[in-house]
Amino acid sequence: MANTPHTLQEEFPTKLDRIHELKISNAHFAKLLDDYDALNDRVHRAETNVEPMDSLAETDLRKQRAAVKDEIARMLGTADA
Repeated sequence: MANTPHTLQEEFPTKLDRIHELKISNAHFAKLLDDYDALNDRVHRAETNVEPMDSLAETDLRKQRAAVKDEIARMLGTADA
């Protein structure tokens, strides 16, 4: 979605080169990026009522997104999570 908040480019603006390096060299990291983007899109669609869901389900999605972001941050070697 256009204008989806919390993109990884916004979350880690100083790590874009490292994200690209890991994406092409590490299959697990590439999957984490895909997972994060998919979860982020689902959260955004829920928040904007494009795909409404109950608050517990939305909270669970946010927790999943945060866990994936934490793993990405760990692999980037940053505490910016």
